[in-house]
Amino acid sequence: MSSIAADHSQAAAQAAGAAKVIQPAWVRIVHWINALAMILMIMSGWQIYNASPLFNFTFSRSITLGGWLGGALQWHFAAMWLLMVNGLVYLTLGLITGRFRRKLLPITVDGVVGDTRAALTGKLSHADLSTYNYVQKLLYAGIIAVGIVIVLSGLAIWKPVQLQWLTALFGGYDVARYVHFFCMAAIVGFLVIHVALALLVPKSLRAMIIGR
Repeated sequence: MSSIAADHSQAAAQAAGAAKVIQPAWVRIVHWINALAMILMIMSGWQIYNASPLFNFTFSRSITLGGWLGGALQWHFAAMWLLMVNGLVYLTLGLITGRFRRKLLPITVDGVVGDTRAALTGKLSHADLSTYNYVQKLLYAGIIAVGIVIVLSGLAIWKPVQLQWLTALFGGYDVARYVHFFCMAAIVGFLVIHVALALLVPKSLRAMIIGR
């Protein structure tokens, strides 16, 4: 009887673990909306960049959106509002629910160095998806900060007269363009790493789709 009871207890524990919500519904919704908005903004942004390059290269038309400057600007502004509204929802809920505090803090140098070393040697555990390692904490906190800066620098470029105080804060229109570009590059780099890790740990992608 004790063996049967133990088996039932183990099965119940396994069922509870399987049913554990890793990513709540609101996180999954804003995550995928953000992903869509960022892809639209990046591709249209590359087309806008091509109209007045900052560096000695342009992006292939095959990976840009809009077809020409006017079309790219329309896509960019449409995606901008989607990103801003959705981003505000994410930041507000993340603060109100305490998710940022639970998931992203604390971040320590020793923790980041240790988890980076473990990741490079293939020893970083992904058993518990409900807890972020220090590398994840640093990346997610960093990309939130980059997201805020890219929105502000974009506004400074879009309305340099009406928002001249913001443009001046970035050091002028030209500097704001460089800040905007490098923030875009950081986001693209983050997306590459994010997708690569999702492919390496498929259950994390599953959790972001169905939550469990």
